[in-house]
Amino acid sequence: MRTRPIIVWFARILAGLVLLLVFGTGGAYVWLRGSLPQTEGSLRIAALEAPVEVLRDADGIVTIRAQSERDAAVALGYVHAQDRLWQMDFTRRSGAGRISEVVGPATHRLDRFMRTLGLYDVAEANVEQASPALRAVLDAYAEGVNAFIAEPGGPLPLEFQLLRYRPEPWRPADSLVWGRLMALQLSGNWTEEILRARVARHLTPEQVADLWPGYPADGPVALASIAADLDGLPLRELASILPWELAPKDASNSWVLSGDLTASGKPLLANDPHLALSAPGQWYLVRIETPERIWAGATAPGVPFLIAGHNGRIAWGFTTTHSDTQDLFVERIDPADPTRYVTPTGAQAFETRKETITILGEEPDIITVRTTRHGPVISDAVAEAADAARKAEGDHAVLSLAWPALRPDDRTAEALFAINHARSWDEFQAATADFHSPQQNIVYADTSGTIGFVAPARVPIRKRGNGRLPVPGWSGEFDWDGFIPFADLPMRVNPPAQRVIVANNKIVPDDYPYFLTADWPPPYRAQRIQDFLDKTDGASTSVEGSQAIQQDVISLAARALLPFLLQAQPQTDRGREALDILANWDGGMRRDSPAPLLFYAWLHELNQSLLADELDGDFARFQRPKVDILRRVLSDGQAWCDDVATEPAEDCQTQLVAALESALNKLALRFPKAIGQLRWGDAHRAKFNHPVLSRIPVLGGFFAYTVESDGGSYTVNRGGVSFASASGDLFEDVQGPGYRAVYDLADLDNSRFMIATGQSGNPLSPHYGDLVTRWRDGVYLKLVGDTTTPMQTLRLMP
Repeated sequence: MRTRPIIVWFARILAGLVLLLVFGTGGAYVWLRGSLPQTEGSLRIAALEAPVEVLRDADGIVTIRAQSERDAAVALGYVHAQDRLWQMDFTRRSGAGRISEVVGPATHRLDRFMRTLGLYDVAEANVEQASPALRAVLDAYAEGVNAFIAEPGGPLPLEFQLLRYRPEPWRPADSLVWGRLMALQLSGNWTEEILRARVARHLTPEQVADLWPGYPADGPVALASIAADLDGLPLRELASILPWELAPKDASNSWVLSGDLTASGKPLLANDPHLALSAPGQWYLVRIETPERIWAGATAPGVPFLIAGHNGRIAWGFTTTHSDTQDLFVERIDPADPTRYVTPTGAQAFETRKETITILGEEPDIITVRTTRHGPVISDAVAEAADAARKAEGDHAVLSLAWPALRPDDRTAEALFAINHARSWDEFQAATADFHSPQQNIVYADTSGTIGFVAPARVPIRKRGNGRLPVPGWSGEFDWDGFIPFADLPMRVNPPAQRVIVANNKIVPDDYPYFLTADWPPPYRAQRIQDFLDKTDGASTSVEGSQAIQQDVISLAARALLPFLLQAQPQTDRGREALDILANWDGGMRRDSPAPLLFYAWLHELNQSLLADELDGDFARFQRPKVDILRRVLSDGQAWCDDVATEPAEDCQTQLVAALESALNKLALRFPKAIGQLRWGDAHRAKFNHPVLSRIPVLGGFFAYTVESDGGSYTVNRGGVSFASASGDLFEDVQGPGYRAVYDLADLDNSRFMIATGQSGNPLSPHYGDLVTRWRDGVYLKLVGDTTTPMQTLRLMP
């Protein structure tokens, strides 16, 4: 972010703080506590048709008891707004490209990109095409949210006070734009295409193959045909345009066992999706009871049904497929008419629309969004680059994004709504046929004993190429030729192995007739899960056994890389001591152990010394070490070990030792203690920051939660390691299982759940962060609506 917009943002927040302090510290606190939800007594909501009970347990987890699904949706909208209204508002503003209206120019570039993509336009089109049943639930949910907005019963939450605005009424499209934002997070190929295009222009094909195994030998040749067209396009700016919270993510786990492999004789299904850690978290636990059925699991605030959970008959969970469903097309501008671009059948006019971006404290930014036959022109989203190109000799080429998630006929919300109502594999499978984007691995189990898996999506069939680089858009030879038929997508029901494991690993055999991706993530987590399930001691056959697997912190990736690291021959006593600790380490990423900290500190320095000189300005995208890249680099010998900027040439042994000593120097400065007394938890802390409040100077720490955590980037219990340059952030835990669940199909009330942080998004609530430590320590909850334990009861009356 630019310095001035940050100052403007801080100034606005601080001005809000000053206004609050006018009340006096105690008075302001008492007044703001009025923003906490009413949890007992009764309230009237005109949209209801019958009374609804909302029960909250000691952790603030909600059970809704309604006489109809429609009334349940009204109540869910109301309680989501009670606990997470500002998060809901910030999410819809993110998807609509309207954050700058309330925070100022700091988010102008992000808003411009979102307007260019048109995610909110897609959400509005989805609403118009919704089935009557889905539309009724969307409308009912919106009425519940709006009932709270109209009469919150006290001041609005702290964020609204500091930023000094009121939320607008909730609309059905506000609910559906969440799915488009999730598709953006889980579809990252377009940024990889940009990165490959940049590095392929100055690295050899052999070096590119080290960074991306399986890179086609003709890659640089294909790139050569568009090299001149790429000149001047804002590739680096585009690749970094999304903030961490919205940038593409990897990693999630799920597995399902048939009853033949479990102690109960019924299936078990385990799922833990991994996203960025934040406060409040992404998920909200709920149990919903109606005369027709019971739902329990994870909702997303703003969405009127479960994302993952069970409905009394079936259970389901998600991991991302990491398929390639995006392509960047280089479009040549018609030299005779800049309002047209070149196509195989001649020049064609851009489709255009005007977007007005309101910016707090500045004049509105009125932009023209151009769209080609492939998709929106995303190179226009970087305003400075687009303006510079037009002021010079004019655009000669632009970059458009083809992506099924931008189609107005996307029916993913319809599919998820139907999954919530499915009662058998056939109904579930039929529902997933409408799951268009992003491609997900969905695991399934039901109370009758059926298990299965399907990876639904609109996956493009390319006429030519494998989606690894931007391609010419003017020739038509790289265009899409439809989508993989649903019947041909990866799916299995009751497989012979009687289990399914999907942890972002490869899901199809080599002879699968369609192209999904050339870049499957490494299978370390899937292999570790399989190792547990292969054991014959019976430990993994119960709910508790799956919980234990979800908590596992052994890194098979560390075990795979250690033999290469242990070839180092340090010449100092401390170097030999560090090597001895690592030589006797089992790869466990335990917070009380020194070995993980030594391993990651060494990895960080080694990665930089091997790659930074060759990658130069693109190294930032490789700052997070990838074990498989380092294994290939160290196996290849001299190709990467020599620092091209220095003389004489270095070998791998020199680089290994130098990186180790550099790591030990930096650890000694940061943690002045004996090597054997170092602890992974000293550096690896799960940090849950609030997207706005944590940015307040001095006071930001009051709105964040930090806890030492186990795990690493490759463990089943994911603890995604940050390699940010700031020493205070290095090795923090920034990504992980914000939601964990194990579903027991023998007794669904015996299923176990946990979310990170807590149920509330209000920093003044006791439930803002009361689950953090239990989440870290592997504690689980049940969602049973048990009235034998103390419960707060709120009656919502028509």
